[in-house]
Amino acid sequence: MVALLDVTDLRRRLVDEGPYSALDVVTVTGSTNTDLVAAVGAGAGDRTVLFAEEQQAGRGRLQRSWISPRGYGLHVSVVLRPEAVPQSALAWLPLIAGVALAETVRDMFGVPATLKWPNDLLLGDGDRWRKAAGILAEAVSTGEGLGIVLGMGVNVHHGPDDLPQGAGGLPATSLAEQGVAVDRQEFAVRLLTALAAADDRWRAADGDVVASGLLDRYQRLCGTLGQRIRVELGGNDLFGTATDIDVGGRLVVRGIDGASTPVSAGDVVHLRPS
Repeated sequence: MVALLDVTDLRRRLVDEGPYSALDVVTVTGSTNTDLVAAVGAGAGDRTVLFAEEQQAGRGRLQRSWISPRGYGLHVSVVLRPEAVPQSALAWLPLIAGVALAETVRDMFGVPATLKWPNDLLLGDGDRWRKAAGILAEAVSTGEGLGIVLGMGVNVHHGPDDLPQGAGGLPATSLAEQGVAVDRQEFAVRLLTALAAADDRWRAADGDVVASGLLDRYQRLCGTLGQRIRVELGGNDLFGTATDIDVGGRLVVRGIDGASTPVSAGDVVHLRPS
């Protein structure tokens, strides 16, 4: 039987002694992102955190949804209000979360972890990459300014029959399937501590990902770079090789005609070598 999260311990370590302003754990909800989007409209402050033991209508990029059994995953959303950062830099928040997640998984568990642009967590090596987590950021405009709700969903204890369907041409996996024994309480603390540290560096640099070192950290983790890919753009797919991540967080693709195209949104599929 999986151990459930201890909200008292999380509040002590992440709020009383840590960088967050408020934190709650719910047993079951539709989506932590949906709940915090509503909370932002009601005045939720910067770095408000919500965990859910079970999500029944989890939401990912491109309107994908999934259900995760109780206690099996780590489902968390955070309100971020980086008021001093230019709005043009806010697109980096889900990529920054990807950096925090991939680095935490590497440091805690010693398993190969990489990122598929923009922010899917992949585990395994090369041809055996499988998706273990996704990240979704949603902007909410209120009278108090813009708030970003950043959600992360990580497959932790899932077995083969419990896993959601993969995306972007990749099957799903979990930390357990990769042979990792996870204490979700410690994982939650380490992950949110890493997220706050990366966010602090980014805010201190006024959203400059070069000065903060976050562009370099992301590029080193991004397994999409160097891959032959297809970017699905709603009927006008782009084929080529991923060559760079620019300062706007866009994926730069060198097409078969040799021209480079920066892509800000689209589903990326890693293609097998010919």
